[in-house]
Amino acid sequence: MITKDLILRIFSAANILRWNDHIRPLDFFELDKQSHKMIIAFITAKFEEENGSQIDWIKLIEGGIFEFFHRIMLTDLKPEVFHELMSKKKKEINAWVLNILDKEIEPLGCGIKDRIAAYLSDDEYAKTEKRILSAAHCMATKWEFGIIYPWNSMLYGIEQTKREIDDTIASFDDLSGIRKLVINRKYYGFLDLCGQLRFQQRWAQSFRIPKTTVLGHMLTVALFSYIFSLQTGVSSARLINNFYSSLFHDLPEILTKDIVRPIKSSVEGLEDIIKLYEEKQINEKVLPLLPAEWHTQMKYFIQDEFSDKIIENGVIKKVENAAEFDDDKYNAVDGTLVEICDKLCAYIEASMALEYGIKSTILINSKAALYEKYSKKNKGNINFKEIFDYFHGK
Repeated sequence: MITKDLILRIFSAANILRWNDHIRPLDFFELDKQSHKMIIAFITAKFEEENGSQIDWIKLIEGGIFEFFHRIMLTDLKPEVFHELMSKKKKEINAWVLNILDKEIEPLGCGIKDRIAAYLSDDEYAKTEKRILSAAHCMATKWEFGIIYPWNSMLYGIEQTKREIDDTIASFDDLSGIRKLVINRKYYGFLDLCGQLRFQQRWAQSFRIPKTTVLGHMLTVALFSYIFSLQTGVSSARLINNFYSSLFHDLPEILTKDIVRPIKSSVEGLEDIIKLYEEKQINEKVLPLLPAEWHTQMKYFIQDEFSDKIIENGVIKKVENAAEFDDDKYNAVDGTLVEICDKLCAYIEASMALEYGIKSTILINSKAALYEKYSKKNKGNINFKEIFDYFHGK
């Protein structure tokens, strides 16, 4: 079972500022950076797979999650200090991180504790996936730097920072995915659009702390979805699909922004119209930025995102319960689990803001409604009420 301490650690990334020694037109937070990184890693890995590389998608996902936890623990270090310390004391630093995380990770079970230890201590473990994640990390950094650079052009050392970022990305030239993202403006355009989701704050009608964004929210949903899927013991295909369906579930908001539930439900049939509009916009403005061969998979992730689905004979079908198709050949996705995780994250966001002392009627009413509707949901062997109750009454 996931602990409250681990949940709070995940959401702490929404408070961790990046580039806080530079002039910034807006605040950059670690949670958003990590979400962007995972999206870029997906794109890069897809290109590498097409180029003949063998990608272990579970190791790629878990590597991103493990690095996320690792980075939260050490995020206050400047990059050059971090790399210097890791070059001299990597074993000791990783042991310290594992020791701190031990009580939070061990209750998850499923061998995660052993795998994170192997990932951090064994250079040969998930070697290809580590390289892809490192490259994605640098590309996400470069995207952020492109925004702050004009504001800091007068600062001492800024040109050196620029050269270091460019040189680091150049060192990944052996990865075809990175070459394509750097050279092909169309593919980079998809990366850019996803990055813009960090400009869209959630709960736009209510002040909150932390101010989670759509981009950061997508990663928290993906983390919960993956952890719960792992604990339920689903097939590898469901495990992978549940993570990426969650990671991309709000992708249409690139074009529509966050349309709040009261508006969607205010007029009969309005939600269906919004869905059709989102589908049209995705087909016309987002999918053309990706290779045509990827379009079916991307649609599978983001359309009817809260429905259980399978692929049978090449055709996408909605099903009542993806658990009945727990075989890799069905390529199933638990959209109903994605929905619970989505609402659990919203519940936690509202709860944390209220704990900070922000007494908002919107937050109070939304929290109560989310608890009433979703805390009693069942999915596999997960006791969601116990998790919701971590924050109940706060």
